[in-house]
Amino acid sequence: MKLFIYQHCPFCVKAAMIFGLKGVPVTQEVLAEDDIETPTEMVGRKVVPILQKDDGSFMPESMEIVHYVDRLDGKPHLSNRHNPTVGEWLSATKDMTAALFIPRFTKAPFAEIVTDSARARYVKRMSDWVGDPDQLIKETPLYLEKLQPHLAQLEQLIVSESAVNGMLSEDDIHLFPILRSLTIVKDLVLPPKINAYVENMSRQSKVELLRHMAI
Repeated sequence: MKLFIYQHCPFCVKAAMIFGLKGVPVTQEVLAEDDIETPTEMVGRKVVPILQKDDGSFMPESMEIVHYVDRLDGKPHLSNRHNPTVGEWLSATKDMTAALFIPRFTKAPFAEIVTDSARARYVKRMSDWVGDPDQLIKETPLYLEKLQPHLAQLEQLIVSESAVNGMLSEDDIHLFPILRSLTIVKDLVLPPKINAYVENMSRQSKVELLRHMAI
């Protein structure tokens, strides 16, 4: 199978995670941010991630890919265990976490924005969403201060460094990509329990963290 992704994309991380967690081989291919034609030919619109199955057909939507791969062998890896508070945490923090990692994404050496035209398109798209990247980076201390009590809350929610609820579940598929995105923030120090979870989940899923390009 082949997985078409952007390296920065949290939704692509969701899809990539299930392959690593289950040990299912997949080839990853990065699409350019300004490549509209390729994904449109595959699924009718510009979107990632896209999975090309063994039969050559294409599947978009991160969670559909997760469910498909997890159930391929008839032995789902993800439990039905669910903590609504994890989703509530993600919802409550989405604006402040986005304000921290998205401006840095616009400046990082991701393969999908390596060309001037691709980067310009991405910067425009993200600026329309979250605001001026340079200004947001200047406001990093403010957003870090806002995030701290929420990180303290999250640390209390993490049952194990191997799984937020003690057993791997969809909550991990939703939580880890956001925490992985935050590893691009140079000045952010994750509390010990969250950091252990992030490091372990990266190893389990074989999804690289972003600390090597932190800004």
